[in-house]
Amino acid sequence: MTTSTGRADAVPTAVRPMRADARRNYDRLLAEGRAAFAEHGTDASLEDIARRAGVGIGTLYRHFPNRQALLSAVFEDAVCALLTRSRELLDDPQPCAALVEWLRAIVTHAGEYRGLSRALMSVSQDDSSALARCSAPMREAGGALLVRAQEAGSVRSDITIGDLLQLTNAIALAAEETPGDPELADRLLMLTLRGLKAGA
Repeated sequence: MTTSTGRADAVPTAVRPMRADARRNYDRLLAEGRAAFAEHGTDASLEDIARRAGVGIGTLYRHFPNRQALLSAVFEDAVCALLTRSRELLDDPQPCAALVEWLRAIVTHAGEYRGLSRALMSVSQDDSSALARCSAPMREAGGALLVRAQEAGSVRSDITIGDLLQLTNAIALAAEETPGDPELADRLLMLTLRGLKAGA
């Protein structure tokens, strides 16, 4: 996704200037949102987030018109880290291993916020969602890694990055629902990738 600065490697952010007090409120809401989603999952109460930030719910909605808008802002840091890692992996001499490493990183990041995988799966085909700001650049970054693996003959040509991201989110969700088995996500990821290999 290309941003207003012409860069295709970053998550687009709002360019609307804010007054100093509005910026403070925004930053507090973002910090409390991040803490609440990490502690309680993506269904955390928006009213509680506003209260902990010291503002009213109306102020929260002025900055973030819905839950997905707040989720998108909270997860941009994680998405930027994943985009950076995808660029680094483009030089890996083993394209399939690079793709696997990046998908594993997605599972790890998704595990930081209970409910994130479910939320991302729900908006995978909804470009109008605020969370599409996160998913669109992820699809582009992952697509580049997938194409390299396909061109190397390591991954089947009929696989799409949308398929892989949905599978990865499903694996992260399964791991979230089975906290007593910390190795589950990696086993499921490796099992899935065996089916993606060319000639499988």
